[in-house]
Order: sequence, then C-alpha cells, then structure tokens
Amino acid sequence: MNDKTRCSWAIHSEIEKEYHDREWGVPNFDDRHLFEMLILEGAQAGLSWLTVLKKRESYRKAFDGFDPETIARYDDAKRAELLSNPGIIRNRLKVDAAIQNAKVYLSIKDQGKSFSDYIWAFVDGKPIINEFREMNDVPAETEISKRMSKQLKKDGFKFVGPTICYAFMQAVGMVNDHTVDCFRYEECRELVD
Repeated sequence: MNDKTRCSWAIHSEIEKEYHDREWGVPNFDDRHLFEMLILEGAQAGLSWLTVLKKRESYRKAFDGFDPETIARYDDAKRAELLSNPGIIRNRLKVDAAIQNAKVYLSIKDQGKSFSDYIWAFVDGKPIINEFREMNDVPAETEISKRMSKQLKKDGFKFVGPTICYAFMQAVGMVNDHTVDCFRYEECRELVD
C-alpha cells in the first residue's frame, strides 16, 4: 500500500494512511458509524485529525462503542469520568455535545427516520464526486455543508459548524474529495456507479 499515490494529507503516518486507504471517502450508510464520525469530527474542532485518529479506540471504549442510547443517559458522574480520561479530548463542551447529539440522534429515530436517511438527504442519497487535482483546491466548507450545519443546529446538534459538517461529509463518503491522482479516487467512485 505504501507505493501508491495518495492524497497529500495522508502520507505522514501509518495511522493516516490506513484511515485514508480503508475508510475516508467510502460511502457509509450505517447509523452507528455515522454517529461515531459526527462525534469524532466535532471532537476534532481546533485540533488535527491525527490527534483524533490516535485517540479513536479510547473514544470507542470511553463512549460505550458510540451507542447513542447509552450516551444519552450519561449523568454527571459519567461526565466527570470522561473529563478525567486522558485517552480522549477532555473538553467539557465537546463531551456535553456528544451527549446532546446522542439525544437528538434518538429523537430522529423516534420520528421513524434512520440517521442515515436524515444525513444522506443533504446530498439526495448519493455521493458528490469532485475532481480536485490538489488538496489545496478542496474547500473547507460548501453551500451544502452550510445548509447541513444550519439544519443540524436547528434540530439541536452541537459542534456541527459548516467546516465540521464538510469534514464529516468527506469522512463518510457523502463527497469524494480524493484528488484525481489518488489511487482511492476511482475505487471510491466505483462504489457509487
């Protein structure tokens, strides 16, 4: 895997290469995975994605496998436990946002919608295929991510600004932002054709 052309952000560490090669940009419709990525993208705000990737397994343990029903019931003792856990990003607002987001996630399910249908509706259920030549050409946010952010905030989600929403869209394959020379560009494109 190391001799292939990759997006420039993914060449600095093995963990980034692994994430890039297996997950980033792959259309994902699994509710639990989508919820996990929304929480992790929010946790990343102001930090590097590498920081989050290194802490991902600790997050999974600390947040009960990203089970929204469990997270929505977290009490003050659990909050305190999370805020003292060096394996995650110990930011009170981000921890509280994860709990709040779990509650909103459950309210969407209570309305009879899957989280996947809710989130993928912003791109009409089909990934947007971009054709960027360099990572410098990739925007930090788009009109769709702005619209998504506005709606998610209206529905009660936290840490879902337009830039976070766009990073989330990239991560779960709602957009294919692999550069056209990256070996994953065509592979991810073929997943939707």
